[in-house]
Formats: sequence, C-alpha cells, structure tokens
Amino acid sequence: MQICETERLCIRTLSLDDVPELTNILSDPEVMKYSIRGVCDETATRRFIEWCLESYASHRIGPWALVEKGSDKLVGFCGVSPEEVNGVEEMGLGYRLAKRYWGQGLASEAVQAVLHYAFNQKQLSSVVVIIEPENVASLKVAEKAVFSAFDNLEFHGRPVRLYRLTLQQWHALQNNAVGTIGV
Repeated sequence: MQICETERLCIRTLSLDDVPELTNILSDPEVMKYSIRGVCDETATRRFIEWCLESYASHRIGPWALVEKGSDKLVGFCGVSPEEVNGVEEMGLGYRLAKRYWGQGLASEAVQAVLHYAFNQKQLSSVVVIIEPENVASLKVAEKAVFSAFDNLEFHGRPVRLYRLTLQQWHALQNNAVGTIGV
C-alpha cells in the first residue's frame, strides 16, 4: 500500500516480498554500522519486516519501503515506529539506505515526507531520532529535518543523542516555511 511519494521516491508499506532486496541492503556492514540490530541475514530481515507488519497493524505506522521512481528499485526504508527509550514508548524515526544511494539527498527527502505524514496525518505529539555522535551522515539528515536540541543518553549500551521534534514545533516550522515562500 502506498503511503505517499516525493519527487524521486514512492513510499509504501514493506511486505515479505521485499525480503530478498532488503536483505541485500541490511547485510551490508557499512549500512548497518550504527544499527543496534547489526548486520541482518535473510532470517533477521524477515523478522524485521514481520515486526514492521505488526507495527502497521497496531500503530498504523512503521518503517516503510523507499522505492525509486522509474526503476522501482528498493532504496531502503524510512519510517516512524514505537521504540522503548528509558522505559518510555517513544515514536522513533529510523532509516537505512543502500550504499549506492548515499549522498544523493534521498534520506532527507524521505525523512521530510515521513515527518509530514507522521505529524499531519497521524497527529503524533512528538517524534524522536536516536543517533550515535559518530554517525555524521545521520546527524546531517536530522539537522536538515530541523531536529536541533538533544539529550545525551545510553541506548542499548551505546552513547547516543536523542533529538525530539514536537507537533507544535513541526507546525511552527511549516508555517514559517509557507511565510518565507510568500516573501
């Protein structure tokens, strides 16, 4: 099922048909360097997609497939899903892209579309993103998505930054962007 689209991507729910292509992406050690799951084989990828399907059913949101328009190739995934952080359920933004798509702005494009959906369609009160300080590329994506203030904490035994964007902040940013366009 298609969720939304961007200039270059179709964003849709993942399905078990995606296991082979997503396994190719998630089995790359560079792609998974900062993942708490680590490198995923076919079995782990299938479990991940099954978890995504459960998230769609229970929360009507989750990690979604990113498909390149024109080629219909799976680029990776991006979405918002439940994540337990210090004993509290948060809605966490997550994404992974195949290495061949790095550096093209696709992560930022996908994140903007996913946040738009999460805040405007689902009316989430806030979204967090958890990033290890050494993950410079993800820090840049978060900054472009206007995540700015962060807390330092430990997540699955790793030091991380937890950024939060609230619904009110999102609407203020969208209103400012519309105001700027009219100037």
